[in-house]
Amino acid sequence: MGGKFMTVQEAADELMVSTWSIYRLLWDGQVQSIKVGRCRRIVRQSFDAYISGLIESAA
Repeated sequence: MGGKFMTVQEAADELMVSTWSIYRLLWDGQVQSIKVGRCRRIVRQSFDAYISGLIESAA
């Protein structure tokens, strides 16, 4: 896995969804992000925890 942060596009590519879907996760507070200048960066640990939760709830 990558560093501490990822772009919205990287997150969308990893889940094979649109960037709009990732922004909805951010707006709903399900995934944490920070803003660096004009760029939005997703906290990798938060993203991984979200995915882990999806896997656990599916089992």
